[in-house]
Amino acid sequence: MQRAGLVVRAPAAGVLVMLVEVDRRSEDAHDLVTKLRRYWEWGRLLPKDADKCTVDLVGSRPDASERVDHQQRLWRRVYPPTAREGLVPLAFVFADTTEAKVANTVAVLEEAGRRYWASRRYGTLYEKAITARDYRQAVPVVVTTLEQLQEHGAGAAVWRRLGRTREQTLTDALDNPDGDVLYHRQYARAEAEDERRRAAEREARRPVCKRCGRKFTDQRWEETTARRTAWKAGDVSVCGTCHADDVAREEAAAEAARLQAAAPPELQGGPEPERGRGWFRRRT
Repeated sequence: MQRAGLVVRAPAAGVLVMLVEVDRRSEDAHDLVTKLRRYWEWGRLLPKDADKCTVDLVGSRPDASERVDHQQRLWRRVYPPTAREGLVPLAFVFADTTEAKVANTVAVLEEAGRRYWASRRYGTLYEKAITARDYRQAVPVVVTTLEQLQEHGAGAAVWRRLGRTREQTLTDALDNPDGDVLYHRQYARAEAEDERRRAAEREARRPVCKRCGRKFTDQRWEETTARRTAWKAGDVSVCGTCHADDVAREEAAAEAARLQAAAPPELQGGPEPERGRGWFRRRT
C-alpha cells in the first residue's frame, strides 16, 4: 500500500475523504507518477477475506477487476465512500518551488499517469448518443500549491483537476458533471429514442388486410405469425374482422347443412302420392 502523507476528511465541505501528498520538490515527477500508480493499484485490491467467486472472477482475466464493486474492495475497509465515482481522491500539494516547475511536474503527471486518473468511454449500445465519461476506475487527482492555500484558503478556487484547464473549488474539481449522472440521463433518452424507432419500424411492418385495407391488430398479427396459432388462423392475409366474417359464414353454412341433413325425408321430397287408394275403391 502507498501510505498517504495526510488524510483529509471534511464532510461539511463535501469532501468525505481525500489523500494528500505534499511535495517540496524532493521527488522527481516520475516518482509522483509511481505514487499515483500505487494508489490506483491499491484501490483495486480485494480484502483477504473476499468471497471465492469474486477472487475467481478477478483472476479470470486482466480486466475482470473492473467488474468488482467498490464496496467489495479493500479500500472500503479503510475509508468511507467518497459519494462520487472512482477511487479515493488524491491531492498533490507543491511547496517551495516555482510555477514553471509545478507546471512541468503536472504535465508529466497528466501524460505519464493518464491511465490512472483519466476517465473512459462508457461501454454501451448507444455510443453515439453518450458523451458522458466513466470515472469508476479512475483516481481523481487534484493539484495546488501550499502558497495558494495559505493565501486564499482551501475553499477557494485554487485546485486544478488533472485533465482540466482551469482552477476550481475543491468540490467542483472533484465533481464529475460529465460522469454517471449525465450518463444515466443520456442513456434513458437514447433508450427512449431507440424504443420509439423500433416501434415505428414495427408499425411499418404491420400487415394490411387484403380485403378491407385495415391494419392488423396486435392480436391478429400474433395469430397469423405465431407457429402455435397460424395453422388455425384461416386466411392469414385478412384482418381479424374479415376473418371473423369468414368464420361466421362457414359456421352458418355448416349449420344449414346440418339442419338439412337432419330434416325428415317427407319434408325433403314433399307428400307421398296415394298409389294404393284405387285398390279399395267401392264399386257402385
